[in-house]
Amino acid sequence: MPGRIRVLVTRPEPGASETTQRLESLGFDPIRLPLQETRPEPVALTAALLHGVVAVAVPSASAVRHAPDDLLRQWSGLPCFAVGEATAQVARAAGFAHVIVAQGDAESLADLVISDAPAGRVAYLCGKVRRPLFESTLRKAGVPVLTLETYDTLMLELDTGAISSGIGKSAVDCALVYSANAAARLAEIVQASDLQDRFDGTIFLCISDRVSKELAGAGRKILVAEEPNETAMLKVLHGAVRPAS
Repeated sequence: MPGRIRVLVTRPEPGASETTQRLESLGFDPIRLPLQETRPEPVALTAALLHGVVAVAVPSASAVRHAPDDLLRQWSGLPCFAVGEATAQVARAAGFAHVIVAQGDAESLADLVISDAPAGRVAYLCGKVRRPLFESTLRKAGVPVLTLETYDTLMLELDTGAISSGIGKSAVDCALVYSANAAARLAEIVQASDLQDRFDGTIFLCISDRVSKELAGAGRKILVAEEPNETAMLKVLHGAVRPAS
């Protein structure tokens, strides 16, 4: 449809497809180009591992999706602290009956857990690629943490030809950027000689200030969501551009 605003979606699957559908329903023309993929990490289930866990904390939907089913069943009756509502929905679908939702970042997730004063270990289901903020904050507060890496996030090996084919020949109006590593890779892509014309007028919408810093050297217009979640990103998108009716 001529005139539709083209929005690049860079997050890993299955989130990329979910965002694509969401953008289509809002009247945008999404371009699905995941720059990363998530892969499950093996978690050895032992009695010692399960002992003393009184709550679960999850910083992303991927942490739940890649967790072993047996582990989720064992802990489904425990309180589950989710970083935001999207992650909370995945946790509920995985069987957690009591999900408490933070405000979208590691700081608020840690504060929420500490305020609950758990009388035992908190199992932290997370990815290998992460900041240590959540764990260090809980330990400083005297809350024991059991860290379980359920997945890894890897950059996809995409050459310029594959990226060009995925984007198409038309200019990219906006790009949604969800992680610092993806932002760093995107900064390289937009400066590639064969692709610069696609990104001359692109507005980059970042989920946080930390992510936006990785794009600062690309010399493009960068906007940051008021809250670290996709709903807030799409609110900024609507404020920056208007989809064709």
